[in-house]
Amino acid sequence: MAAEGGHPAPEAAAHLAQGVAASARTFDTVVHERTRLAILSSLSAAQAMSFREMKSLLGVTDGNLSVHARKLEDAGYIAVRKGFRGRQPRTTFALTRAGRDALEAYLRHMEALISAIGRLGAGPPGVRDAVAEGDLVPYPVATGALAGS
Repeated sequence: MAAEGGHPAPEAAAHLAQGVAASARTFDTVVHERTRLAILSSLSAAQAMSFREMKSLLGVTDGNLSVHARKLEDAGYIAVRKGFRGRQPRTTFALTRAGRDALEAYLRHMEALISAIGRLGAGPPGVRDAVAEGDLVPYPVATGALAGS
């Protein structure tokens, strides 16, 4: 039941806030880290990327990219192929089906969390206002755009 101003009644708001907090604690921590999320997002738009391309795109160091790529590989979210082009070593990353599924689940989770925060009338003003005014444009996962790419 809504209280005055369109916000939930205090009891409902408290229940919703508990759900929001619990939801935030259940994020896939492998995906949630900024650099790993950027790697997965980049690979969702490209069929494959070389180590050099990914490093340049993300602006990270060799070591940083290696550590995060290994974590994603260990989770089964990316495939790493090592080889040579001529005499030059070449590492290529590709998103796996499990990685695409994890990214889509993460984005759906974020959308639900943003929506719940909007219903509470809480959160950063930009997000709250965008949700309230219907200006928040969901990432393509809402329409399944990632599923076919």
